[in-house]
Amino acid sequence: MYEEPYRWVEAVGNRRQYLGDQLKEGTPVVGVTYERGILLMTMSKGTPKLYEIYDRLALGGMGHPADLEKLRFNLLEMAHVEGFNRSASDVTGSRLIKYGIAPVIKQAFEEVFKAPFIVKILLAELGRKAEKDGFLTINYDGTFEEKNRYAVLAATSVVEQAMIEYIRQQSIVSLKDAVDMAIRTWAVGDRAQRPTLEDGEGLDQATTGLDRQVTDAGTLYAHLRRCMAERTIECALLDRHVQGPSKYRALEADELGTVLPTDLNPSLT
Repeated sequence: MYEEPYRWVEAVGNRRQYLGDQLKEGTPVVGVTYERGILLMTMSKGTPKLYEIYDRLALGGMGHPADLEKLRFNLLEMAHVEGFNRSASDVTGSRLIKYGIAPVIKQAFEEVFKAPFIVKILLAELGRKAEKDGFLTINYDGTFEEKNRYAVLAATSVVEQAMIEYIRQQSIVSLKDAVDMAIRTWAVGDRAQRPTLEDGEGLDQATTGLDRQVTDAGTLYAHLRRCMAERTIECALLDRHVQGPSKYRALEADELGTVLPTDLNPSLT
């Protein structure tokens, strides 16, 4: 009887380790604010990772596609029910996360005889004024944080901190600035999350990605070019200058090509 609480704590610890290992196979997500609104960026191998949730809300996620799709649908349903029963202005990221999806994720994580959600979620919200733009991030255990200016998702909190340290040193104004900074920050996270021998022969394989973290633009662009051979850059905007209630739009390939750095755009090299 007295052992039960300890067994539960041990089981929860095992789940954290399991989920951390599973998320290492995921791809980071970066969100940044710029002069016109918010940019979300990631790379994918075909399954989208960025979605519209409501007029001023967008979602980025990493983890198991089925779990992400289930939670995305839950958020969509909650947002539209809230908007229908109350008003569009009542549909906020804070309400959806704090009273909707976070408790669901927390319950699934703590019920050790059921499968947890293998996901991390970033919800971006476009404010009525630029200073109100913000992000909420949710971990696989239901814990959440509110952030402004930028937010990231990666397999571990250590990798996320490395990405934040990199992005906070940069200045972002235009969409071109935002795209450039987002993809370089993504590369910082991806290199740290999945260390390889790409930086030289004979590298000690016990060395982690963070131990050999390189943040110069040339190295990051080289990593991105390798990734682009098998993945697609995915970018979505919450643009306050878009006409109509919905401010979400995806950056299509043609437009993305005009704002990509020269190092990553074959038509400009």
